[in-house]
Amino acid sequence: MSTQKELAVIGGGPGGYVAAFLAADHGMDITLIEKDTNPGGVCLYRGCIPSKALLHVAKLVREAREAEHIGITFGKPVIDLDKLRTFKENVVNKMTGGLGQLSRQRKINYLRGTATFVNSNTVSIEKNDGTTEEMSFKNIIIATGSVPTRIPGISIDSPHVWDSTGALELKEIPENFLVIGGGYIGLELGSVYSALGSKVTVVEMTSGLLPGADGDMVKILEKSLYAAFQRIMLNTKVVALKEEKNGATVTIESDKGREELFFNKVLVSVGRRPVTQGLGLENTGVKINDRGFIIVDEKLQTADPSIYAIGDIVGNPMLAHKASAEGKVAVEAIRGHKVAFEPAAIPAVVFTDPELAWAGVTENEAKEKGLNYEVARFPWAASGRASTLGRNDGLTKLLFDKESQRIIGMGIVGVGAGDMIAEGVLAIEMAANAKDIAMSIHPHPTLSETVMEAAEVFFGESAHLYRPKRK
Repeated sequence: MSTQKELAVIGGGPGGYVAAFLAADHGMDITLIEKDTNPGGVCLYRGCIPSKALLHVAKLVREAREAEHIGITFGKPVIDLDKLRTFKENVVNKMTGGLGQLSRQRKINYLRGTATFVNSNTVSIEKNDGTTEEMSFKNIIIATGSVPTRIPGISIDSPHVWDSTGALELKEIPENFLVIGGGYIGLELGSVYSALGSKVTVVEMTSGLLPGADGDMVKILEKSLYAAFQRIMLNTKVVALKEEKNGATVTIESDKGREELFFNKVLVSVGRRPVTQGLGLENTGVKINDRGFIIVDEKLQTADPSIYAIGDIVGNPMLAHKASAEGKVAVEAIRGHKVAFEPAAIPAVVFTDPELAWAGVTENEAKEKGLNYEVARFPWAASGRASTLGRNDGLTKLLFDKESQRIIGMGIVGVGAGDMIAEGVLAIEMAANAKDIAMSIHPHPTLSETVMEAAEVFFGESAHLYRPKRK
């Protein structure tokens, strides 16, 4: 066994590689263990990045179709699936290749393979070339991420049943496409295939799409989705699937009874589960809760002092940027600094059309927690920039603490909501109040003005929306 090294990071996703890069920037000796050719993880190879590349394509198709309303007509799009797939793969290869180069520049010891704990400081690495090596480290960060959740009785091994990874491979454009699950992954991929020509049906077992998101925001998005999709069935679950020659017959159950429907392809998108099994954690002091998440403290340190954990494996929200932020905190803790992962706001974005984004407390949460809050809304029907884009289907919503007038939450639904939500994150983190936002000059004409005007609505002083403040 080699001499004990300084730090190992298991998993090369946005949490793992950011932690490894930061540690290397501070002069630490780093070993990064990951199966893929380069760092990137699920996000870059099989998630965030390829899906957004395809959503951009879907956006182009929709905008060309919508241009008819303003007097510009394009012909029916001709889709070259091979070229489209190549575009998506080129984006992935460029980004992951760049991370590989950055890893080499930092002189990180990048090992391709999987790691299993032998004890608290030692891992056995089964390399992709078939060899095995044991290495010992002073500290280890686990960043193994998550995988799609399976539905009991629904075989993902069928060629007609996809998980998110299979859907992103873009092997074909099915005529009839079923999405099981009304969360952000299902709605994003459903939007892609709808734009490319599939007749999309969504089945969601709860009473609404995007459980956990702000109701005001979801209502606006739903109008667009109901128009784009063939059918959306709420309070409905899939109870059986029978494989056919060119697809699958799916049995669904709702309060109206059972129904059998045929689809060429089925996407199972009912959530993700942490990758904590098979790591040999039983050989360490690491503790796992009843949902399979690793238990950590505010420093991302596990019950085993030499082991830290970050990202999807430590709990919701399962978001790349949250994992990256946690990775930075874990590294600083290992370096001996007094740090804690205590964000006031973690933004979430659904990249549908329109986009939906929020940060801080949603109104649903504010009600559940019994907070003393006030809401200010600015509908995009009153936005000049939204009108020039022909996209008045938006809303900017701010939540304020009623006494201090500090902003505690922001929600945006509309074009570019994902890019705009960062202002809300900064405002919450900096403890900005309604007057701070209202008096910050925003450029005209832009969609970002709706944030300023929502704050002005709070005071009953919005120039473009007459809504006197309630006494």
